[in-house]
This record gives sequence, structure tokens and C-alpha cells, in this order.
Amino acid sequence: MATHNQLIAFSGADRGINAQVDVIQETADGRNLNDLWEEFQATLEVQNGERQTLIDFLTYSVSSPVEEVVQGGTVDFEEASEFGVPKAGRSTLDSFSMGFDFKWYDLAKRYSWLFLADADERQVAANHQVALEADNRLLFSKVMRTLFSNVTRSADIKGQAYNVYPLYNADGTVPPAYGGNTFDGTETHYLVSGAATVDSGDLEDLTDKLEDKGYSTSNGTQLILLVNKAEGKEIRKFRANVENNNAAVATYDFIPAAAEATTILTPGTLLLGAQPPSQIGGLVVIGSYGSVLIVQESRIPAGYMAIIGTGGTGGLQNPIGIREHARPAYRGLRLIEGDKNAYPLVNSYYSRGFGTGIRQRGGAAIMQVKAAGEYAIPTTYASAI
Repeated sequence: MATHNQLIAFSGADRGINAQVDVIQETADGRNLNDLWEEFQATLEVQNGERQTLIDFLTYSVSSPVEEVVQGGTVDFEEASEFGVPKAGRSTLDSFSMGFDFKWYDLAKRYSWLFLADADERQVAANHQVALEADNRLLFSKVMRTLFSNVTRSADIKGQAYNVYPLYNADGTVPPAYGGNTFDGTETHYLVSGAATVDSGDLEDLTDKLEDKGYSTSNGTQLILLVNKAEGKEIRKFRANVENNNAAVATYDFIPAAAEATTILTPGTLLLGAQPPSQIGGLVVIGSYGSVLIVQESRIPAGYMAIIGTGGTGGLQNPIGIREHARPAYRGLRLIEGDKNAYPLVNSYYSRGFGTGIRQRGGAAIMQVKAAGEYAIPTTYASAI
């Protein structure tokens, strides 16, 4: 039998259990642990909030495992005659099935009865908060991997394989024509800049990818460019009709957002129009370039830029679908009661079932900033989805 000293040689966390030995009141330097836990929870809430804001602008909810996306042709009017009748117009409709994968994820929390007898309420709440953070991080990670991956996946849905598509990736799919713009099966929304430093032409190329397919403010879609601080520093320098990096000449000025540090305009110039907002739905805007709002976000890897067309929180224009269970009772993060025999351990289980897929294949575009080569998924989001 283990002695008392042997029992306290490990903590409950070593075995995934919150045990009595884990109930301590202060750190070695005398800091009250309740204060630390409260600080920790506040930090997690900020972290979760920042990630959730990005998720909301990138996604919308779907409950169907497969969506049939219809692409129609065009018909033309003919000049009317006095006695004749017009010929029938028939549009050829094509459709393809877009799938969304789905998996269950879970996490257990276990407490000994002695831990619960001595633990402060805030210590138990902190464990719950850690589970919420893990759920938020899981959701965010999968959404970002879906955005940055250019690989077509396969999902088994009721015994049948369906494609889970990325953005347009030159897989032979022909995007629908829009406003006189036509495309072919080599169309891709995963670009390489062709230089080691971002220039104004890169932003214009990304913008064209979406606007040429109908994603624009005039159609109710706000374009947002997500960049790392490294690219943000360069973008701030762009001035209309002035040469910038790689001999590119900017079409527009970078206009700093209202809350940005004071910018001194070139003597003799005036600001025409309004400054962009400092925030959009919780995302911090550093400025604008043309019709695009620039959001600097540390979770975008350096050397990459992502432009998205968004309709706002959960908007149907958002490029990524988050599939949840068809039955409402099984959606979202669920807390499931453990076994009824609460002695000596009290168990509970956190469970979430979801999957992702791109539906708006033209609703976002990614650019890797590098001199040459093919697009490579950033290491941060390169693991399997």
C-alpha cells in the first residue's frame, strides 16, 4: 500500500483528476491563487473573444451535410414581331454537391470528492473556463485550417463520399460568369505574390479576385483583408500614384482608421471622404485601401494575407460553413453528466460535434508573399483538418 508521502508525490492532474492535493492556496512567493485564477479567467475571456470574432466573420451555420450549388446559364430576349411568338428560352442548369465533414470531440473533467470539499468556487470555475477555452481554440483552429488549405478533402456521408472543397484551386471547376467576367477551370484563389515584400499590386490582385465574381460592397459584401503586423507595416506606406515596393504604383492611398496614431499628410494634400471605422464587429481596423478594410491580426501568419467577403456575424455571404448536427439538441458545446455513482469521483464530459467546408468558393482568397514557387499552406495551419 502506498504511504501518505507517496500519495502526495503526484498531483491529480497527472492522472487527469482534480484531487485534494491540488487544492493549494498560494504560490511559493505568497501570491493568492484565487487572485491568479481570476486573472487567468479574465485573460481567457479576452483570448476567446478575439478568436470568436474572427470565426463569426468567416462562417455561417449549416445543418445539412451536403448542399447542391446550382450554376445556371443565360438566355436572351429577341425582338418582338407583330404576329409571331417568341421562341422558348431554356437555361442549362448545372450543379455540384458540396460536402461538409463532421466529427465528435470530447473532453472529460474529473474531481475527487475531497477536492470538491476543500476547493474554492473559483478553482472549480477556472477548470470550467479552461474547457471553454479548449473548445474555442478547437473551433478556431479548424476554421483557419479550412481557410488556408488548398486541398480538396473527402467526407463519408451515409456511406457515400462527397468532396469538401477549398476555395477555387484550379481543380477544373469553372466559376460562374459575372458582369462580363468569365473564367475557366484553372481559376485559383491561392496566390503567390512573386516578391518577398508585399506591394500595392498584391492588394489589388486580391481585391480583383473577389470583386470580379460579384463580392463587393455594392452587393452587400464587405471586403476585409487580414494581415500580420509584418505586412501591415508595409501597407501603411502605400500612397496613390507613388511607387512603393517592387516598383508597384498604388492606385489608392492607405487611409488610417480614426483611432490610429496621427498621420501627417503630404503638405498641400487633403483627405477626401471619411476615415474608415476603427472597428468592424469587434475586429480592430488599422485602415483601408480602396474599398477594403485592413485588419491586422497576429493569428494570420507572417508572409500570408487573406481577403474575405463577409456579410457580418453569421452572414450567408461568409465563405466557410460550420456544420452542426441536424438535431438542435446536439448542437453547440454540451456538458454531459457523468456516471450516477458520484463517489469517489465526480465526472462530467464536454462534447461538441461539428465540421467545416467552403461553400462560397469565390468568397475569399489567400496570398503567400514570396518570390517564387507554388502556394504552400502555412505551417501553423498545415496539420490535417
